[in-house]
Amino acid sequence: MLSGVHSEPDLTGIARLAAESDLLEARRVVRYFEIDTRSALNRVRSGMPFTYSLNPYRGCEFGCKYCYARYTHEFMELRESEDFENKIYAKRNLVPILAGELRKVRPGEIIAIGTATDPYQPAERRFGRTRAILEMLAGHRGLSVSVTTKSDLIRRDVALLAKVAEHNTVTVNMTITTLDVSLARELEPKAPRPDLRLRAVRDLADGGIHVGVFPNPIMPLITDQEARLNGLAKAAREHGARYFGGGPLFLTASTQRVFFPFVAKRYPQLLRRYRERYENDAYLKGPYLDMLRARLARVRAAHGLAAAPTMRQQPTDEAQGRLF
Repeated sequence: MLSGVHSEPDLTGIARLAAESDLLEARRVVRYFEIDTRSALNRVRSGMPFTYSLNPYRGCEFGCKYCYARYTHEFMELRESEDFENKIYAKRNLVPILAGELRKVRPGEIIAIGTATDPYQPAERRFGRTRAILEMLAGHRGLSVSVTTKSDLIRRDVALLAKVAEHNTVTVNMTITTLDVSLARELEPKAPRPDLRLRAVRDLADGGIHVGVFPNPIMPLITDQEARLNGLAKAAREHGARYFGGGPLFLTASTQRVFFPFVAKRYPQLLRRYRERYENDAYLKGPYLDMLRARLARVRAAHGLAAAPTMRQQPTDEAQGRLF
């Protein structure tokens, strides 16, 4: 363990915990810390398709241009756009805290792992917080657990997930926004290629895991074309996916600061329209949602895919946009 970080005297709460976090490792760009945590399970508001969220890490190295969770680093007084992907915090003592909190989880309540930051981001290779959680969950019965990731590192844990699924309900949501490798590299600079994620879907399916693909977030005039969605759904089905999600892009102010420059560079002709639709509201509304809903229904029907895993309740439109 490397030297810790000294806190500012006027910081409080999570910002102070972050400032006092121990530096675990420093690489050329990314710095990894260990942060104290007071709870593992976060009860979410109604309308979401799960009851509790569980995120082993704060920050995410994948650097996705559309990630809505960037604002969470602002709670730690880390406000530079790069902080979210360059300062990664592994949560300390997560397993014993979770073990105690599982007593409050009732049958049918879903625990969603990876709702804000990817549980299989590069930090997981070093610190193994997600695997430790799954090892603990394998000793329980009657839980409903979902994992959302865009990393093929999850292939490492196929056997462990199958073990968890012996006495619990388990689903895995693989996020694949596009099959276009060049576009994926710009949108998700450090995430595994789409073909590697599809291979992980196949391995999960072959391992008996209920797995599906989330094409989320669906970006208007960038990834929402029916041909693109149809091609992705076809590939998902061919690799063993049972369902195909579909939530529209959701842009907080902190995410706009990263996403709009991407649009300006790659799709300058769309920048004005994106600003008009998102600068005053993070959510898309109106006829577009009806059009997208109908388009996704056609795509799913063409490939025999459900809209969501069987363990889930259908989320509200607003909540659906967050599931990426």
